[in-house]
Amino acid sequence: MSANPDTYLHGHHDSVLRSHRWRTPANSASYLLAHLAPDASLLDVGCGPGTITAGLAALLPEGRVVGLDAASDVLEQARAEARRQGAGNASFKVGDVYHLAFADASFDVVHAHQVLQHLSDPVAALAEMGRVCRDGGVVAARDSDYGGMIWFPRDEELTEWRLLYQRVARALRGEPDAGRRLLSWAQAAGFGRVEASASAWCYTGPQDRQWWGRLWAERLTDSSFGDRAVEHALATRADLRRLADAWLRWSASADGWFLIPHGEILCWPGTAV
Repeated sequence: MSANPDTYLHGHHDSVLRSHRWRTPANSASYLLAHLAPDASLLDVGCGPGTITAGLAALLPEGRVVGLDAASDVLEQARAEARRQGAGNASFKVGDVYHLAFADASFDVVHAHQVLQHLSDPVAALAEMGRVCRDGGVVAARDSDYGGMIWFPRDEELTEWRLLYQRVARALRGEPDAGRRLLSWAQAAGFGRVEASASAWCYTGPQDRQWWGRLWAERLTDSSFGDRAVEHALATRADLRRLADAWLRWSASADGWFLIPHGEILCWPGTAV
């Protein structure tokens, strides 16, 4: 985050933040909810515009929640979201996932959603998250898996989009197929007990298709993703416009369907192997 060498691939264009603002504990962290006590202290790493963070704060009325992100500008949106949701027990600060500015065992829960896939060293990040989590607490992470995404109708240019995404992410030292690797990363980070699971988002129906397809069309042409693709000579602006058209074509398909699988892990620090 602030002091690390990693670059967030997507940036904070509105086409990115629109998808982030859609996220809630119910649709993005359901695997964690049964492990939350009302008085828990929770650190949300990579909180972005704060919709999940504020939602978690509402589930911890006697606890406290800290949202952490590398980008100070997006934290202003997170603070506004917390005010909108009445989450007075949530606070936000800029920070570095590799060097968390908290003492050992500071939190009952340490959570990261769609963060590890963007890091050059996700194992080190998980180990640091484990350091600030108390024994008996839980570290939770969820990440998508681009290689497992499936869609209909078949479109070779969407297949090209996915390959481009994977190449750009790896050029920035991330891992776009993170979901399937979470269990392995957690084991390498030294957690003795890890529970792995999976869930998915599925976009279909006229409203969801138009929202998701138009969002990705904009990301290709207007967000940092497109800039990175061009900077690394992995695509031209013409390529990006052509792939954006493929997303718009998919969004206009009456039978369009898009599935995004996610890996999930719950990790318990201090648990013997």
